[in-house]
Amino acid sequence: MSEIVLGIGTSHTPMLFTDPSDWPRYETRDRKMELLDVNGEIRSYDELVASEGIRVASALEPDALARAYDACQSHLERLAHEIDGVDPDAIIVIGDDQKELFSEENLPAMLLYVGDSILNKMRCPKAGEPSWWSEALAKYYGDGKDEPCPVDASLARHLAAVLNEHHFDLAIATGLPEGLGEGHAFAFVHSRLLRRKTIPVVPLFLNTYYPPNQPTPERCYRLGQHIRKAVETYPRSSRVAVIASGGLSHFVVNEELDARVLKAMADKDSATLTALPTRTLSSGTSEVRNWIALHGATEHLTHQWTGYVPAYRTPAGTGTGCGFGVWR
Repeated sequence: MSEIVLGIGTSHTPMLFTDPSDWPRYETRDRKMELLDVNGEIRSYDELVASEGIRVASALEPDALARAYDACQSHLERLAHEIDGVDPDAIIVIGDDQKELFSEENLPAMLLYVGDSILNKMRCPKAGEPSWWSEALAKYYGDGKDEPCPVDASLARHLAAVLNEHHFDLAIATGLPEGLGEGHAFAFVHSRLLRRKTIPVVPLFLNTYYPPNQPTPERCYRLGQHIRKAVETYPRSSRVAVIASGGLSHFVVNEELDARVLKAMADKDSATLTALPTRTLSSGTSEVRNWIALHGATEHLTHQWTGYVPAYRTPAGTGTGCGFGVWR
């Protein structure tokens, strides 16, 4: 029989691939975004500067940016080391898609990838992109060439069958649209955590981002619980890891929410996680749903460690609440 032996939570922001001296350059992008404040209300960039600028000023000093970047890299190395130490037979990766593969024409709430491999495809710069941005995004994808990464298709199909029996109406995919590769949430795991090791993965897509069919926190938690039950009924002997890729709060950093999520994860406080208001789980912060699913899948494990870096990049308080965690 199989078992889940490791849980990992990780942020995957492109800031982790961007030199910290370039973090303030995100202002141009942030000014074009629909920014939500810590209460889930839409605010303009300048409104946020007026309310947050003084509070976050010290975090934007060059030395502070460098310290935040270095701390994140140290935390990522710890996660990679944990995976190396456990050496799992397969990894279930829970991530979201930001219209990289799916659009309004077909936007599943949950999709399980059951093909034999998934393509990690090099990213080519787009016309007009600044070089610092293109270089950061390119680090998610490929390693000088397009590369098919192995998928544990047998485990994936078993998960699909068991989840279907427990009333999770999953979409499935055996391949990707022609010319496309895996999205950033999954490519990040291959490039940064696995460092191109050929451990088979099982990609599970959650539509955290786009209403109206985002799974509720309660649904994500139940999904995680049934993933664990499905793994435990898999007839082969397999040691499985689960990785939640994404989060925590962004694009406006919400340290209070991040602290509440991480404490609840460490304390096995399902009630707090499932009661999180969906209004605050919008935009990039919606990826907290991936962590809630991770929690459901790893309740039997023991929390080992949590790392957190509020990575601010502009006077508007924009950036990413970078979270990292290990359960064994």
